[in-house]
Amino acid sequence: MSTALAGVDLPAPSFADLGLPDRLIGVLLQRGIRQPLPIQAAAIADVLDGADVAGNAPTGSGKTLAFALPIAATLARSAPKRPRGLVLAPTRELAGQIASELNPLLAVRSLRAYPFYGGVGFAGQRRALQKGVDVAVACPGRLEDLMGSGDIDLSEVDVVVVDEADRMADMGFLPAVRRILDATPSGRQTLLFSATLDGDVDVLVRRYQRHPVRHEVAPQEEVGRASHHFQAVASAGRAALCAELVSAPGPSVVFVRTKHGADRVARRLRDDGVAAAPIHGDRTQGQRERTLADFRAGKVRVLVATDVAARGIHVDNVARVIHYDLPADMKDYLHRSGRTARAGADGVVIALVTPEKRALADSLQRGLRDAKPGIEGVPPGNASGRANAQSGPQELPAGGARRRPHGRSQWSGARGAQGRRKFSVRTRVPGRARVGAGTRKKTSGGRS
Repeated sequence: MSTALAGVDLPAPSFADLGLPDRLIGVLLQRGIRQPLPIQAAAIADVLDGADVAGNAPTGSGKTLAFALPIAATLARSAPKRPRGLVLAPTRELAGQIASELNPLLAVRSLRAYPFYGGVGFAGQRRALQKGVDVAVACPGRLEDLMGSGDIDLSEVDVVVVDEADRMADMGFLPAVRRILDATPSGRQTLLFSATLDGDVDVLVRRYQRHPVRHEVAPQEEVGRASHHFQAVASAGRAALCAELVSAPGPSVVFVRTKHGADRVARRLRDDGVAAAPIHGDRTQGQRERTLADFRAGKVRVLVATDVAARGIHVDNVARVIHYDLPADMKDYLHRSGRTARAGADGVVIALVTPEKRALADSLQRGLRDAKPGIEGVPPGNASGRANAQSGPQELPAGGARRRPHGRSQWSGARGAQGRRKFSVRTRVPGRARVGAGTRKKTSGGRS
């Protein structure tokens, strides 16, 4: 679909329209990626232009490619111990995934990324820095350790990405993030991506970015269509119902509140013949990496995760998310639910509602726009715990992306006849407006 702009009918932009070189587009085509997702279509050209970007883009939106592609296209080669690119991530798993996403793109120009995080020894990371790392993808704690020991020097960094800044704030990392940013050159390009851009995250935007171009992607458009079900179950029947639900085709992620609960639920699922494994903060880094690798390979069909560990679970084609324990608020509900229906795929989200959690479930349902009230399945006191599948799914509304530099633009999305996404843009920006791969009037100003 397309939308008129000043009398011009605008098609959805291609990666070539956004200004990316043919060699990078070829890497994407080899992976079956032919059309940019909304955050990519909105942000890539601005990043290539050298603008600071603040992206409101929850997990699953495709934001890694939104910064990885421009970095791979423009980054200069680094000297040993002095990376030219820096990506900050809140968890070990996310840092590893970003590095894995970057390296095939950087290889086109004989550059490389390397992840730096705790839970493993320093020796391998120090060797990598001595050999030369062009993009350091790091958790704040380990990066500060390496800075303190003199193993890494950030004085030549050209571009910094702060990924999942809201989770950085939740985990108490923002003081470290500020110290790291203060150690980089004042003229660097700063890209920030977060599910929210208010509160502590807004402090980063105001202090470390120069008149950033803002892009906002609504949750539904970025993560595909997720049907949301709230199913009543007696406390005694919850484990049996969970085992029944995850026996359906496709991989599942089950969320619990505590580390002990993750171990207990995974053990119960294995007793029921389900290939399940826990992932939480008490597992070693090696155990977490092996579990995720087994999950991606299909050797493990169900991950049983806590909220903190979940931040690093970025696996496409997860068929369903089950809230075994309800989350405390809507923010955590949406974050957990974002493990499914990623990058345009569909998915199912099921919340198991025990009698004592009925009020919380009602509150979460009210937070889902256009959701029908009520809990599916058996009455709360029924010990069988079996759900009634007659009630229809409740879906998050379709959304899009909004670009707000000094004017406004509205991205919207729809699916074509073959399920392929199409997007349109309406732009009202003072000065020149970019059409396709055209230009945008840039603003000047110092870093605040």
